Amino acid sequence: MTSLRCLACHTNHSTGEKLYTCPGCQGLLDVAYSLEEMEGERLVALWESRLVSRTDIDRSGVWRFRELLPETATDSIVTLIEGNTQLWDAPRSATYAGLDRLTVKHLGMNPTGSFKDLGMTTGITQARRLGATAVACASTGNTSASMAAYAARAGMKSFVFIPSGQIALGKLSQALDYGSVVLQIEGDFDDAMRLVREVAAETPIYLLNSINPFRLEGQKTMAIEMLQQRSWRLPDRVVVPGGNLGNSSAIAKGFHELLLLGIIDRMPRITIVQAEGSNPLYRMWQAGADLLSPISPASTLATAIKIGNPVSWPKAIRGLSCSHGSVESVSEQEIADAKAVIGSDGIGCEPASAVTLAGIKKLVASGGISPGEDVVAILTGHVLKDPDYTVNYHRGTLHYTPPGGETLTLQSTYANAFIKVSADKEALIDAMGLV
Repeated sequence: MTSLRCLACHTNHSTGEKLYTCPGCQGLLDVAYSLEEMEGERLVALWESRLVSRTDIDRSGVWRFRELLPETATDSIVTLIEGNTQLWDAPRSATYAGLDRLTVKHLGMNPTGSFKDLGMTTGITQARRLGATAVACASTGNTSASMAAYAARAGMKSFVFIPSGQIALGKLSQALDYGSVVLQIEGDFDDAMRLVREVAAETPIYLLNSINPFRLEGQKTMAIEMLQQRSWRLPDRVVVPGGNLGNSSAIAKGFHELLLLGIIDRMPRITIVQAEGSNPLYRMWQAGADLLSPISPASTLATAIKIGNPVSWPKAIRGLSCSHGSVESVSEQEIADAKAVIGSDGIGCEPASAVTLAGIKKLVASGGISPGEDVVAILTGHVLKDPDYTVNYHRGTLHYTPPGGETLTLQSTYANAFIKVSADKEALIDAMGLV
């Protein structure tokens, strides 16, 4: 049996209700399970057996683990066979960070190019269970692309609230192509988030931002899949970008449920990395504060994590506490250089993903991570989500303007610049360095 449990007052609610927060105290909700009725060894054997199945729900890197997901009829599941994302060694990135070795898990290899698909399959499936015909989200890009695709598969209408001028066009193009109605808000992401919550409260629309607890249930399966790929061998640390903080919260929840089931005997340390212009959790963590103070306006070129008032911060703090985790903050220059270094390993990612490598490098230098640790860095989005950023970095034209500050041209420390050559064979051979 499953229920919706409030983090604050611990009241249980039915999963058959359209709820995003606790009706009594407005606290965040978790999907809670009767884990004492499950056997960890039996679950592992079952999940392993599904690796050879040809059914879509078994091939999905989310629904393969459906015993730890909300109850639903299998014929109601909306899936694009998400998950199954690669674990890759990244030797050049490891050297750059000062680690003996580094593994990256690239969630950008999901169907719409980001980790959001892991949660959207469970979110849209819940929307179908509740009889919803229309869904909505506020988004800086990846959520809108994912929601639009899954809503299209489910035959639902979708609405996207985007902040004006603050979304990578590669991501917006996906939402348009998949048929969403895109509403451009005069404000930032936090304004869009506030408005979509208000609209969802007064209309039949089903809200699919990460405040929706069913979204995080799908995202937590990344932790289970990672362990299955590693033959159930735990890493020492998992490093995650921090934006709205749903992903880091979900990953921690996934590991914690495996711990309670006896499948693992400890929690890997969760480290969350934020961009310094959008780092309210880092500031809260450093100050030892009990409450998060929003940043307005949030600022970073890594638009996927350009969020000053993350709704999932209480869940993120819970995950950090139970895993003895940490929070780091990195500059725009550190993000840009780390992204280029990840690319040198033949692994492309969007800017927000690169905060993980930037944060690891910073923590190794300060002693927060030892060089011999077994570290997995999470890459959340595909390189083609924001190609302009990549091209501008390598051209030496990547600019950043902090709020109230002067425009800065970031250094292209690891640039792979264009070479202009005349239309002449000898000139080309000379430019290619072949003689």
